[in-house]
Amino acid sequence: MALSKLERRQRIKFRIRKIVSGTAAKPRLSVFRSNKEIYAQLVDDNAGSTLASVSSRDKAIASGSKGEVATAVGKAIAEAATKAGIETCAFDRNGYLYHGRVKTLAEAAREAGLKF
Repeated sequence: MALSKLERRQRIKFRIRKIVSGTAAKPRLSVFRSNKEIYAQLVDDNAGSTLASVSSRDKAIASGSKGEVATAVGKAIAEAATKAGIETCAFDRNGYLYHGRVKTLAEAAREAGLKF
């Protein structure tokens, strides 16, 4: 029986999470993409806490095309990480393909100074 889109993404997500884990020194940059919005958060898995989070729903993020919004969120999460004293992180694409908005967000975060 074929898997649904959600079941397939969950399988990929669990496979990634076996390897990628975040600490206080090197948190995990988790990306969630919905049809309308995009969210990014820095997670310390050892403490089970979110260190910084940014989403396209924030007032500071300007509206535009989905790609432009993803770029703005990537820059904003890098700035939030810098404020929190974080320089490096582990990228968690959350089961999504590294393509489109996920890739745009990651590249914008790298350009803004976040290393992963």
